[in-house]
Amino acid sequence: MIASLSIENFALIEKLNVNFSKEFSVITGETGAGKSILLGALGLLLGKRADLTSLKNSQEKCIIEGTFLISEYNLQTFFEENELDYETETIIRREILPTGKSRAFINDTPVNLQQLQDLSNYLIDIHSQNQNQEFSSTDFQIELLDSLADNNFRIKEYQELLKSYKSQKKAFFELNDSKLALQKESDYNTFLLNEISSLNLKAGEQEELESELEKLSNVDSIKENLERFLAVANQDELGVISQLKTLKSLLQKVSPISSDYQALFQRMESLLIEFQDVSNEVFLENEKLFGNPEQLDYINNRLQNIYSLQKKHQVADVSSLLEIERELSEKVFLANDIDNQLIQLEKDIKLSELELNKLAKIISDNRVKVAPELTNNLLKILSDLGMPNAQFKFEIKHTEHFFENGKDEIELLFSANKGSNFGQLKKVASGGEMSRIMLAVKSVLAQKNNLPTIIFDEIDTGISGEIAKKMSDIMSEMSKKMQVFAITHLPQIAAKGEHHYKVFKKTIEHHTVSEIKLLNEEERILEIAEMISGKNITELALNHAKELLIN
Repeated sequence: MIASLSIENFALIEKLNVNFSKEFSVITGETGAGKSILLGALGLLLGKRADLTSLKNSQEKCIIEGTFLISEYNLQTFFEENELDYETETIIRREILPTGKSRAFINDTPVNLQQLQDLSNYLIDIHSQNQNQEFSSTDFQIELLDSLADNNFRIKEYQELLKSYKSQKKAFFELNDSKLALQKESDYNTFLLNEISSLNLKAGEQEELESELEKLSNVDSIKENLERFLAVANQDELGVISQLKTLKSLLQKVSPISSDYQALFQRMESLLIEFQDVSNEVFLENEKLFGNPEQLDYINNRLQNIYSLQKKHQVADVSSLLEIERELSEKVFLANDIDNQLIQLEKDIKLSELELNKLAKIISDNRVKVAPELTNNLLKILSDLGMPNAQFKFEIKHTEHFFENGKDEIELLFSANKGSNFGQLKKVASGGEMSRIMLAVKSVLAQKNNLPTIIFDEIDTGISGEIAKKMSDIMSEMSKKMQVFAITHLPQIAAKGEHHYKVFKKTIEHHTVSEIKLLNEEERILEIAEMISGKNITELALNHAKELLIN
């Protein structure tokens, strides 16, 4: 419930603070006194968009703050999901700055308008004359049946499955489109794949082939130089090895004399070993070296094939060709395997359809089951509200289409009088009848659900006399389970409230402001008497007012 509301610098309101109780409260005031301003401020607090015209003084900011007691609404999960501090006494604040910028806070934590709107759905239901046609909409009628049938959990399950089902169908169509595209490319991709695969390429192969080609292309020059190296190294007395041995022998003779000479001798010994090893390697390489025209042709041809593919695919190395081969292989595999994927997707889609149909059937059966109960409850209330011959008829048609809330198409038909044909509610019900119907609907919901605070904004339009009293009785009964406000022009309803607030205008220093006050018993008598007879309050009106308050 809303426990308090404070407003600063909004429209005609300069500064206002008002506390509310849980009991049935009524708000009255002359047309133009500011009742709509009060609702406008409350609307901003609940997430409606604002503009600079909302500011009474355009140089100062507007602040609207409400305190809500939420312990009965089980909202801990909402606060956790939105990373907000949960307080049983939650404070919502909205600020509109002179720059036009708007800010919102829940328990002093900044929030966006969407979060504010989401929370407001749990807090206050503002019902105005304009919303009387709400019951005429198919969506509202379905939501009403589902609420009374406890279908909400199943609908959530159905919607999650429907989302998955739509994803499966989307994937199927996309895959089928891909299949058509791949089929066009499949032959060409297979040709390209075979062209690369036929070479059996290996990473690093190109460098090895190019190195071997260089050797085979220069075999005579290489062999001549290697043989000359071996001749110089291994000549009997003047060869490099022979000379190195002589030098080693000379250092060996002096090595015992000093550690310095010993070190030089060891280095010379290592040098001789290393040179002999190089000479042996040169000998072996020379032995292996011989002209091979066939191998030279093979390497030339293979490299030309590699270069040709690299040019064709605009790459510079074998690794890139191998990557292209892998990609082509995947495309060819996908083209060949896509039918299997489509078959599996079809199976998944059919399973999802079975589950959706099963859930939709349960949801529909529950709606069919609860519709007569809802109709009877509405008719009972409407009979008390002066519509004893009213009749409702729900036509629930189970279709083949998966809607967001099941497979039903629902139409609510209405007849106000005996012998009258049924027709669509929005076409055959008058404004006064719609007001009573919506009050009946809210009353039924209040009995079933833990509804938030509800504000009836002149729902009594077109109503008078005994019917108005019956409406006030219903709202009073609703207030036993929820906080109820009624903004009214009817004395019968005003007199029924446990608390009576009056909105009025007054002039302060040449400017007009709107204010609200809680009336005491004498003030209530005067206010209700004025509602009965106008500004010239008669003794009869005063007595009538007292009688209404007593009854």
